[in-house]
Order: sequence, then C-alpha cells, then structure tokens
Amino acid sequence: MGKTFKTNSALRRFIMTIVFLTVTAIATSACGQNADDGQSGKLNITATTGMITDVAQQVGGEYVEVSGLMGAGIDPHLYKASQGDVKKLDDADIIFYNGLHLEGKMAEMFEALEKRKPTVAVSEYLTEEQLHTAPGQGAGMHDPHIWFNVKLWISATEVIRNTLVEKDASHADYYKDNAAAYIKKLEELDAYATEQIATIPEASRILVTAHDAFGYFGEAYGLTVTGLQGMNTMSEYGSKDVSKLRDYLVEKKIKAVFIESSVPKKSIESVIEGARQLGHEVVIGGELFSDAMGDAGTVEGTYIGMVKHNVDTIVAALK
Repeated sequence: MGKTFKTNSALRRFIMTIVFLTVTAIATSACGQNADDGQSGKLNITATTGMITDVAQQVGGEYVEVSGLMGAGIDPHLYKASQGDVKKLDDADIIFYNGLHLEGKMAEMFEALEKRKPTVAVSEYLTEEQLHTAPGQGAGMHDPHIWFNVKLWISATEVIRNTLVEKDASHADYYKDNAAAYIKKLEELDAYATEQIATIPEASRILVTAHDAFGYFGEAYGLTVTGLQGMNTMSEYGSKDVSKLRDYLVEKKIKAVFIESSVPKKSIESVIEGARQLGHEVVIGGELFSDAMGDAGTVEGTYIGMVKHNVDTIVAALK
C-alpha cells in the first residue's frame, strides 16, 4: 500500500512538472511574440520593382526584411504575379509599389490588399504638375517612370520613410536618420547627372531608346527623348513606327541609339537597319537600365548605381 501511494505521488509530481513546463513555454512564447511587435522583430516588406526594393532596404536597414518581386531584366508593364508572389504579398506587413499603372496587371490585387494592410504607392506624394501625362491616354493617365528624375525619387524615399515610421514608431529616429543619409546621396546623384549631361554638345543631346521610358530623365537633365514604343511596352509597334524613327535618325544625323535591359533589342535593331539602308550609319551606344535594375550584388543592382551607369553610358556615346 505504501509503495502504491509513493508511486502515485511520484506520478502526480511528474504530471504537475510537465504541466508547469508546458504553461511556462507557452507564456514565454507569447512574451516573445509581443516583444517582437515593433520592438525587436523585423518588419516584413514586399516591394514590386528593384528600385523600390533598394530604397526600402536603405531606409529600413536592420529592422526590415525586404523581398522584391521583380528582378533584373523584368518588365513591370507585362508582369504577372506568381503563386509565390501572392504568398509574399499576403505575408507582408507592408507592401510598396510604384503606382501610376506601372504594375498594370496587379492593380486589382493591390486594391484588395490595401483593405487589410499598408499597401502604399511610392508615387503618392507627387502632384499633377510634377507628373507627365501619357500621350494618347485618357485623363489621369501618367507616365509612371518617375525614378528617372532623381528629385522625384527623393519623394518616393519620403513616402517609404513615413510609412515605416507610422508602422514601427519605436524605431522612428533610425528610419529618419537612414532616410536623411540616403536623400543626401540622391541629391549628390542629381547634381552628378546634371553636370555630366551638360558635357554633351547641345545638338547631340538626343536620346533614342526602345520605349519611351526616359521622359522624366530628359526633362530633368536637358535631353530630347524619343522611343520606338510608347511609355507602356504592352503597346505594339509597327512598320510605320519603325519608319518614323528611322527618318528621325537620318534627319537629325543621330549617331547612337540605346537598347534597354528589360526590352528585346530586336525592336531597335530594325530601326538601325532601316537607317543603314538609307546610307546613315547608327550604332548601339550601349545598354541602359529602364524598368529594371542590374543583377543583385552588382553596382547596377542598386538605384544609385543604375542611374550612374545610365548617365555614364549616355555621355560616352553622345559626347
């Protein structure tokens, strides 16, 4: 009898110990989760283009985990979200996208997501006066390629900064300091682009590309810009477009045109061949990054590196 009593007591103590450890583990886990909310945990951010991904990482630093949907060479105009992308968007604490119909095929998805979480267009601070109207489009349709004017991209940085501060106020000063340091670099980049483009003879400041993505760049830095396709690569180009651009090259005696990393070069090659048949030699002046940056881990895989590459490539070919 005494042995049975001792056995039952030991069993009860064992069970009580297991219960105690289980409750402690649950409580510890809950405390850990609460501590992570805006304290030690990282904000999970999903961004569409590489340019936005880069800025979000620059501003968020060690307190964010940024996942980009569109890598090097990806055309956002034609992009369709995969199942993996949908999961990234669903898991995100914050979603940043360009807006202005750049990610046209994802617009409905963003509208649905913004009802559940911060889903923010980095173009939202820009005014009607700052935006270009897209030729041939309806009212309210704007050129979405705002990153080509570095001053406009400073506005995008401010949108990202303010969103992070609102979502994670405990690290507000950190985000503000990072944004201030990055904006200073952008101001230096803007000055660099202005100075370098000014070294091109005025008559040669004509930028011809595969699609009309560089309007903001031309306005900001003093270049006449034209492209074979419109602002949106979803638009088709035909023989009339090729002939028109060919004649423009011949008339203006343009010596160099540019291909783009996210647009097949065969489109611009047909224009070059047409000019050659008319006795005018045109060369490819280099590859520019337009709707996507370079490969991750390269200088051109950052926004600042991409813009510098474009500026240096244009100046080398047109100067």
